[in-house]
Amino acid sequence: MIIDGMYEVQTTNSLKLKLKDYLQLVKLRLTLTVVFSSAMAFLMATPNGQCVQWFQFWILVLGGTLIVGAANGINQIIERNYDKLMLRTANRPIAAGRMGTTEAAIFCLIMGVTGVVLVHYYLNPLASLLGLLSLLSYAFLYTPLKRISPVAVFVGAFPGAIPPMLGWVAVTGSINEMAFALFLIQFFWQFPHFWAIAWVLDEDYKRAGYRLLPSFEGRGKKSALQMFWYALALIPFSAVPYFLDFSGYLSLALITATGFVFLWYAWRLYKSCEVKHAKQLMFFSFLYLPVVLLALVLDKI
Repeated sequence: MIIDGMYEVQTTNSLKLKLKDYLQLVKLRLTLTVVFSSAMAFLMATPNGQCVQWFQFWILVLGGTLIVGAANGINQIIERNYDKLMLRTANRPIAAGRMGTTEAAIFCLIMGVTGVVLVHYYLNPLASLLGLLSLLSYAFLYTPLKRISPVAVFVGAFPGAIPPMLGWVAVTGSINEMAFALFLIQFFWQFPHFWAIAWVLDEDYKRAGYRLLPSFEGRGKKSALQMFWYALALIPFSAVPYFLDFSGYLSLALITATGFVFLWYAWRLYKSCEVKHAKQLMFFSFLYLPVVLLALVLDKI
């Protein structure tokens, strides 16, 4: 009986560790953050006076999670030898040798195909096409480019901005001005957001041969200035929903005020070029996008 109990405990622990590795492979927290923008856009696209189609909503969340998770897993397969060199990524399951590339590839294939099929069958073909496009471009364009040129961030911003457009299309079945507006907000947001992360982790990225800041000088004025310009561009683009008569004064005021705070953090980094200010910009960037999306959703209630 003692031996059986010990075996059961070991089996349970092994299953927990394996589950933890799969969650780490798909970068669950990052994946859910990305899917959040799709979910908010779905709620925005639901016409006033109509009930939210909750079954389709949860299909979008499930399908989006599978698609984004597959892209993140493929990213780790491709970068496994470089992940070993970075402190932040050395313990990832493939890099650490706890999971084989074949196992990870099969898992990602099942996730990606299932996610695309779910979105296609229960939502619409255009939404599934956007999901497939984001997966392929993130995994097979952005990921290899990271070791070649900082232009990878620009390329990666396209799949990174698709989720809110996908959420809108999941309801409407078409791409209109508001879908493009949501795409542009998330597109421009990604530059100061990601470059702030790259600034904080610059030394760790260099261990793996990544140079992701926009200027080859690294942590300097030129990189910080580009972050500032993108943060500045974000202010008028985030006001587009108002000029499309989608949102009202209150959401415009909140979004604009949040944009100017974001811009102030970017300006402070430009003035100091200090890592502590890059961290503050990075943390505020995590707050900025949910504030904008929730303001647009709540404005409809």
